Amino acid sequence: MALGPGRLGAVDSWSTVAAVNNAEWCDCVCRAQGVETRFDENAWTGRTRTPPFYPDAVTLVPTPAIARLLSRIDTSAGCSIKDSFAALDLRDHGFRVLFDAHWIVRPTAVPPPPEAGPRWETVQDGDELASWEQAWRGDHGPTGIFGAELLNVASVTIVGARRGGRVVAGAVLSGTSSVVGISNFFADADADAAAGWSGCLRLVTSLFPAATVVGYESGEALVAARRHGFVTAGPLRVWILES
Repeated sequence: MALGPGRLGAVDSWSTVAAVNNAEWCDCVCRAQGVETRFDENAWTGRTRTPPFYPDAVTLVPTPAIARLLSRIDTSAGCSIKDSFAALDLRDHGFRVLFDAHWIVRPTAVPPPPEAGPRWETVQDGDELASWEQAWRGDHGPTGIFGAELLNVASVTIVGARRGGRVVAGAVLSGTSSVVGISNFFADADADAAAGWSGCLRLVTSLFPAATVVGYESGEALVAARRHGFVTAGPLRVWILES
Protein backbone atom coordinates (compact mmCIF):
# COMPACT_ATOMS: atom_id res chain seq x y z
CA MET A 1 0.00 0.00 0.00
CA ALA A 2 1.48 3.35 -0.98
CA LEU A 3 0.66 6.41 1.11
CA GLY A 4 1.45 8.66 -1.82
CA PRO A 5 2.59 12.31 -1.56
CA GLY A 6 2.79 13.41 2.04
CA ARG A 7 5.12 13.75 4.96
CA LEU A 8 7.61 11.16 3.70
CA GLY A 9 6.58 10.73 0.06
CA ALA A 10 5.67 7.22 -1.08
CA VAL A 11 5.89 4.43 1.48
CA ASP A 12 4.94 0.77 1.20
CA SER A 13 4.39 -0.26 4.82
CA TRP A 14 1.28 0.16 6.93
CA SER A 15 3.59 0.35 9.95
CA THR A 16 5.18 3.42 8.40
CA VAL A 17 1.80 4.92 7.52
CA ALA A 18 0.60 4.43 11.11
CA ALA A 19 3.87 5.74 12.57
CA VAL A 20 3.72 8.92 10.48
CA ASN A 21 0.08 9.45 11.41
CA ASN A 22 0.88 8.97 15.10
CA ALA A 23 3.88 11.29 14.92
CA GLU A 24 1.72 13.99 13.35
CA TRP A 25 -0.77 13.68 16.21
CA CYS A 26 2.06 13.90 18.75
CA ASP A 27 3.27 16.97 16.89
CA CYS A 28 -0.15 18.66 17.23
CA VAL A 29 -0.28 18.07 20.98
CA CYS A 30 3.31 19.09 21.61
CA ARG A 31 3.26 22.22 19.47
CA ALA A 32 0.07 23.31 21.26
CA GLN A 33 2.07 23.04 24.49
CA GLY A 34 4.89 25.19 23.11
CA VAL A 35 7.33 22.37 22.35
CA GLU A 36 9.68 23.00 19.42
CA THR A 37 9.32 19.98 17.14
CA ARG A 38 10.99 18.68 14.02
CA PHE A 39 10.35 16.11 11.29
CA ASP A 40 12.95 14.63 8.98
CA GLU A 41 13.11 11.43 6.94
CA ASN A 42 14.11 9.36 9.98
CA ALA A 43 12.13 10.64 12.97
CA TRP A 44 9.87 13.15 14.60
CA THR A 45 11.38 14.78 17.70
CA GLY A 46 10.63 17.37 20.36
CA ARG A 47 13.52 19.57 21.40
CA THR A 48 12.22 20.07 24.94
CA ARG A 49 10.30 17.71 27.23
CA THR A 50 6.94 16.67 25.86
CA PRO A 51 3.64 16.45 27.81
CA PRO A 52 2.87 13.34 29.92
CA PHE A 53 2.11 10.21 27.86
CA TYR A 54 3.70 11.72 24.74
CA PRO A 55 7.11 10.56 23.48
CA ASP A 56 10.11 12.79 22.91
CA ALA A 57 10.76 11.01 19.61
CA VAL A 58 8.92 8.78 17.14
CA THR A 59 11.07 6.85 14.68
CA LEU A 60 9.89 6.78 11.07
CA VAL A 61 12.42 4.24 9.75
CA PRO A 62 13.53 1.00 11.44
CA THR A 63 17.14 1.92 12.26
CA PRO A 64 17.87 5.63 12.47
CA ALA A 65 21.29 6.72 13.73
CA ILE A 66 20.81 6.53 17.49
CA ALA A 67 23.40 9.14 18.42
CA ARG A 68 21.82 11.65 16.06
CA LEU A 69 18.34 10.85 17.35
CA LEU A 70 19.38 11.35 20.98
CA SER A 71 21.12 14.62 20.16
CA ARG A 72 17.79 16.13 19.10
CA ILE A 73 15.88 15.49 22.34
CA ASP A 74 16.08 16.16 26.08
CA THR A 75 17.67 12.97 27.43
CA SER A 76 17.09 13.69 31.10
CA ALA A 77 15.13 11.26 33.29
CA GLY A 78 11.71 10.52 31.86
CA CYS A 79 12.73 10.81 28.22
CA SER A 80 10.81 8.35 26.05
CA ILE A 81 11.21 7.13 22.48
CA LYS A 82 8.57 5.42 20.37
CA ASP A 83 10.51 2.79 18.42
CA SER A 84 7.96 2.41 15.63
CA PHE A 85 9.36 -0.87 14.31
CA ALA A 86 10.61 -2.44 17.57
CA ALA A 87 14.00 -2.48 15.88
CA LEU A 88 16.27 -0.53 18.26
CA ASP A 89 18.26 -1.59 21.31
CA LEU A 90 18.60 1.41 23.58
CA ARG A 91 19.72 -0.41 26.72
CA ASP A 92 23.33 0.75 26.36
CA HIS A 93 22.01 4.32 26.47
CA GLY A 94 20.23 3.81 29.80
CA PHE A 95 16.74 3.10 28.47
CA ARG A 96 14.40 0.27 29.43
CA VAL A 97 11.32 -1.03 27.64
CA LEU A 98 8.18 0.68 28.93
CA PHE A 99 5.76 -1.38 26.84
CA ASP A 100 5.31 -3.26 23.57
CA ALA A 101 2.33 -2.90 21.27
CA HIS A 102 1.20 -3.43 17.67
CA TRP A 103 0.18 -1.04 14.96
CA ILE A 104 -3.35 -1.79 13.80
CA VAL A 105 -5.12 -1.13 10.50
CA ARG A 106 -8.81 -1.28 9.61
CA PRO A 107 -9.24 -1.32 5.80
CA THR A 108 -12.02 0.61 4.13
CA ALA A 109 -13.54 -2.66 2.88
CA VAL A 110 -14.56 -3.64 6.43
CA PRO A 111 -18.20 -2.62 6.96
CA PRO A 112 -19.16 -0.39 9.90
CA PRO A 113 -20.06 -2.27 13.07
CA PRO A 114 -23.65 -2.52 14.29
CA GLU A 115 -25.00 0.32 16.39
CA ALA A 116 -24.48 -0.33 20.10
CA GLY A 117 -24.17 1.66 23.29
CA PRO A 118 -24.48 5.45 23.64
CA ARG A 119 -24.32 7.68 20.59
CA TRP A 120 -20.94 9.16 19.68
CA GLU A 121 -20.59 12.83 18.66
CA THR A 122 -17.83 15.34 17.97
CA VAL A 123 -16.57 17.62 20.76
CA GLN A 124 -17.50 21.16 19.77
CA ASP A 125 -16.14 23.61 22.35
CA GLY A 126 -13.75 24.12 25.23
CA ASP A 127 -16.25 23.19 27.94
CA GLU A 128 -17.04 19.90 26.21
CA LEU A 129 -13.34 19.23 25.78
CA ALA A 130 -12.69 19.86 29.47
CA SER A 131 -15.36 17.28 30.38
CA TRP A 132 -13.88 14.88 27.83
CA GLU A 133 -10.37 15.27 29.26
CA GLN A 134 -11.63 14.75 32.81
CA ALA A 135 -13.26 11.47 31.75
CA TRP A 136 -10.12 10.42 29.85
CA ARG A 137 -7.66 11.13 32.67
CA GLY A 138 -9.77 10.01 35.64
CA ASP A 139 -9.26 11.44 39.10
CA HIS A 140 -5.48 11.32 39.24
CA GLY A 141 -4.19 11.81 35.70
CA PRO A 142 -2.39 14.87 34.33
CA THR A 143 -4.41 17.95 33.44
CA GLY A 144 -4.18 20.45 30.63
CA ILE A 145 -2.80 18.15 27.93
CA PHE A 146 -5.62 18.83 25.48
CA GLY A 147 -6.03 22.58 25.03
CA ALA A 148 -9.05 24.08 23.27
CA GLU A 149 -6.76 25.18 20.42
CA LEU A 150 -6.74 21.55 19.24
CA LEU A 151 -10.38 22.00 18.25
CA ASN A 152 -9.20 24.45 15.58
CA VAL A 153 -6.70 22.02 13.99
CA ALA A 154 -8.16 20.85 10.69
CA SER A 155 -6.60 17.38 10.93
CA VAL A 156 -7.93 16.68 14.45
CA THR A 157 -11.43 15.62 15.53
CA ILE A 158 -12.13 14.78 19.17
CA VAL A 159 -15.14 12.53 19.71
CA GLY A 160 -16.98 11.10 22.67
CA ALA A 161 -20.13 9.45 23.97
CA ARG A 162 -22.32 10.57 26.86
CA ARG A 163 -24.74 8.81 29.13
CA GLY A 164 -26.93 10.90 31.40
CA GLY A 165 -24.95 13.99 30.45
CA ARG A 166 -21.64 12.43 31.52
CA VAL A 167 -18.82 11.52 29.13
CA VAL A 168 -18.38 7.74 29.28
CA ALA A 169 -16.18 7.09 26.25
CA GLY A 170 -14.00 9.00 23.83
CA ALA A 171 -11.18 9.05 21.32
CA VAL A 172 -9.10 11.35 19.14
CA LEU A 173 -9.27 11.10 15.34
CA SER A 174 -6.40 12.61 13.40
CA GLY A 175 -5.28 12.54 9.79
CA THR A 176 -6.76 13.01 6.36
CA SER A 177 -9.69 11.75 4.31
CA SER A 178 -7.59 8.73 3.27
CA VAL A 179 -5.86 7.77 6.54
CA VAL A 180 -7.33 8.48 9.97
CA GLY A 181 -5.64 7.56 13.23
CA ILE A 182 -7.53 6.63 16.39
CA SER A 183 -5.74 7.41 19.65
CA ASN A 184 -6.58 8.05 23.30
CA PHE A 185 -9.55 5.67 23.08
CA PHE A 186 -11.24 5.13 26.44
CA ALA A 187 -14.47 3.73 27.86
CA ASP A 188 -15.26 3.88 31.56
CA ALA A 189 -16.90 1.24 33.73
CA ASP A 190 -20.36 2.38 32.64
CA ALA A 191 -19.58 2.03 28.92
CA ASP A 192 -18.71 -1.41 27.63
CA ALA A 193 -15.48 -1.23 25.62
CA ALA A 194 -16.93 -3.34 22.80
CA ALA A 195 -19.91 -1.00 22.48
CA GLY A 196 -17.49 1.91 22.67
CA TRP A 197 -15.46 0.62 19.74
CA SER A 198 -18.65 0.04 17.75
CA GLY A 199 -19.95 3.56 18.35
CA CYS A 200 -16.60 5.17 17.68
CA LEU A 201 -16.04 3.30 14.41
CA ARG A 202 -19.56 4.04 13.19
CA LEU A 203 -18.85 7.75 13.67
CA VAL A 204 -15.45 7.42 11.97
CA THR A 205 -17.15 5.77 8.98
CA SER A 206 -19.70 8.58 8.86
CA LEU A 207 -17.09 11.34 9.05
CA PHE A 208 -14.41 9.71 6.87
CA PRO A 209 -16.14 7.15 4.62
CA ALA A 210 -13.09 6.58 2.38
CA ALA A 211 -10.46 6.41 5.12
CA THR A 212 -8.35 3.52 6.26
CA VAL A 213 -8.17 3.65 10.07
CA VAL A 214 -4.87 3.14 11.88
CA GLY A 215 -3.63 3.19 15.46
CA TYR A 216 -1.85 0.99 17.98
CA GLU A 217 -2.97 -1.14 20.90
CA SER A 218 -1.73 -3.88 23.23
CA GLY A 219 -3.16 -6.50 25.57
CA GLU A 220 -6.93 -6.70 25.90
CA ALA A 221 -7.36 -3.48 23.95
CA LEU A 222 -5.62 -5.13 21.00
CA VAL A 223 -7.96 -8.13 21.26
CA ALA A 224 -10.96 -5.78 21.24
CA ALA A 225 -9.64 -3.91 18.21
CA ARG A 226 -9.21 -7.16 16.29
CA ARG A 227 -12.82 -8.06 17.06
CA HIS A 228 -13.83 -4.83 15.36
CA GLY A 229 -12.10 -5.39 12.04
CA PHE A 230 -8.54 -4.30 12.74
CA VAL A 231 -5.52 -6.34 11.69
CA THR A 232 -2.00 -5.97 13.02
CA ALA A 233 0.60 -4.28 10.81
CA GLY A 234 3.75 -4.71 12.88
CA PRO A 235 5.24 -4.29 16.36
CA LEU A 236 6.28 -1.10 18.10
CA ARG A 237 8.08 -0.49 21.36
CA VAL A 238 8.30 2.45 23.74
CA TRP A 239 11.54 3.00 25.63
CA ILE A 240 11.96 5.20 28.72
CA LEU A 241 15.04 6.66 30.40
CA GLU A 242 14.72 6.57 34.18
CA SER A 243 18.00 8.16 35.28
